[in-house]
Amino acid sequence: MNKKQIKATKAFRFKRFARKSYSVFNSLHKSVTIGVLTGCTLVSAHATSVEPVEQMFIQTASDSIPPTELDEVVVTASKVAMPLNLAAKQVTVISRQEIERAPVRSIEDLLNYVAGVDILQRGPHGVQADITLRGGSFDQTAILLNGINLTNPHTGHYSFDIPINISDIERIEIVQGPSSLVYGAGAFSGGVNIITKKDTKSNVYAKVEGGMHGLFGADTRGAIAGESYTHSLSTGYKRSDGYIPNSDYDIYNLLWQSRFDINGSNIDFQAGLNDKAYGANTFYTAAYPNQFDDTQGLFFSLKGETNGKLKLTPHIYWSRHYDEFQLIREGTPDKPSWYTDHNYHRSDVFGMNLNMQYASRFGITSFGGEFRNEGILSNVLGNAMEEPIGKYTKSDNRTNISYYAEHNFILNRITLSLGGLINYNTAVTDKFDFYPAINGTFRATNKLSLYASWNKATRMPTFTDLYYTTATHTGNSNLEAELSEAFEVGAKYNHHIVKGAIAVFNMAGKNMIDWVKPSPEALWESTNHTQINKKGVETNISFDFKEWLGDNQPINSFNVGYMYIDQERVEDELISNYTLNHLRHKFTAGLHHDLIKNLTLSWNFRWQERNGSYVKYSDLLPGERVDYAPFSILDVKANYKIRNTDFFVNANNIFNSVHVDLGNIPQPGFWLSGGASVRF
Repeated sequence: MNKKQIKATKAFRFKRFARKSYSVFNSLHKSVTIGVLTGCTLVSAHATSVEPVEQMFIQTASDSIPPTELDEVVVTASKVAMPLNLAAKQVTVISRQEIERAPVRSIEDLLNYVAGVDILQRGPHGVQADITLRGGSFDQTAILLNGINLTNPHTGHYSFDIPINISDIERIEIVQGPSSLVYGAGAFSGGVNIITKKDTKSNVYAKVEGGMHGLFGADTRGAIAGESYTHSLSTGYKRSDGYIPNSDYDIYNLLWQSRFDINGSNIDFQAGLNDKAYGANTFYTAAYPNQFDDTQGLFFSLKGETNGKLKLTPHIYWSRHYDEFQLIREGTPDKPSWYTDHNYHRSDVFGMNLNMQYASRFGITSFGGEFRNEGILSNVLGNAMEEPIGKYTKSDNRTNISYYAEHNFILNRITLSLGGLINYNTAVTDKFDFYPAINGTFRATNKLSLYASWNKATRMPTFTDLYYTTATHTGNSNLEAELSEAFEVGAKYNHHIVKGAIAVFNMAGKNMIDWVKPSPEALWESTNHTQINKKGVETNISFDFKEWLGDNQPINSFNVGYMYIDQERVEDELISNYTLNHLRHKFTAGLHHDLIKNLTLSWNFRWQERNGSYVKYSDLLPGERVDYAPFSILDVKANYKIRNTDFFVNANNIFNSVHVDLGNIPQPGFWLSGGASVRF
């Protein structure tokens, strides 16, 4: 593809992005007006002068929990928002300060610095990455934005096609282990909940950066705040020529958020558009290096939240994802005659849920339900349609209905949570399944908490698992749902100078879905092949030296983390593409310190060793099965601050480490970039 063709393609995509943005947000403006009026009626009907549930929780707990134990960070590791040190799970929180210090350009890059998270990058900077927790697969992790489940039913490869810039994020909550009660039936091995900033006053933010490999990025964010409302609009663009052939990318983001305060209750509206086009060099098969992906993701959600002893939180949301996958990129010379068209997919998710919470002197009771419909139109995936819709000749659709209940007892130094989820999916005939959860915390001292938890979860196969059949892959429409059960014990220490946690877990998985093959020459086949038992430990500790030694010393903070997983599997010689290639060891470390006045340095190091193997192809020779090799990466960010302006330089992979996260896709070597940001 010559430069003239690329330029014309980019111009067309930008015009399409602008038209779609205007069309979507013009219609959503009407929707939000109707939604707010509807929400006002709902909120007005239920709002009272009684304290919010979070305040009720503090009052309920005040007789037995010292105020110093009620951590200022409230997380969503249960159906009830709880202080972090009371959550009976391993919950990792990436704070806004950590996000601003990190030398990253996407959420996926940022998650690499968490010991308990495995990021399998295909393309950097948010192009595409698979996010896995505790040795699970990328399809087993629920992805949420402000509590709205945006997990993609087409394939987990696209679950992070959401319109978020780094500057939009307040914090990220990572819940490890089966979490169906918390995040829905699909949270098989955990969930990642991205929390955006909630502006309380009007402000403007802008950033621009550039660097090696034709890197350019710019994003802006503005907020207008009134007495009873806040509106914010965020836009972003990033691009690169690529670090290897056919690894170029263009990414656009657009996010609108509004909050209305009505008689002390809230209505939240959010809508966004993500548009990506990128060279996908050997992303899905090494046989065709000139692959290309062109995707668009749209979504909106409306959420209400009342106050009082009985708190109601209704949600309604919709997301749509378009994918045009080109096995052989347009403009590639000598295209074979048998390749006549690309793969086209459109997936839709529509959901509604209602969470009700009642606070009393006996604790907090939460109960509710969720309706979630998932569908796909495609020329590859699904069952044949009687009447095609444009390029779409196949389709499938399913509905998931769930009901849940949970009660949190607060007894002296003990918090005990008992709950469960009843789940029904139309793809599984006449079958209701129950997924219980028991979580408990014992506050041994004002700083130390001990906890234990037992949870069950499930996951339905994606439409790709069921139907993707090509010259290199064979899908399986008879796949069964995956099942998991996990037990975990741990301890948390919370001090203003030192914070730490350790978790020991045991997880069993049945009917695990994976793409496997017996030899390098065979086809990949989707199957319920694996039954897994895994044991592991995850630990982290952080030090705040400014709190300890005062503001005059140079070191601000230091943290380390480590995860180890021992995973037993059926003894065979099958080559696994995903599930059996888990991280065995991962070590992370971060250091933030002052160099001179107003100049700080942030160092982020990770070392990891992956279990399993992949088929390596080189120099047109037959494939060779090789084991994954361990590697280490060191990134650094220098930031110089002058009033409301920051100048920064990022140096990623400064030792130019050669490595792969997923077989045959080499990751970037040394990459230097820099830029500036300003706030008003």
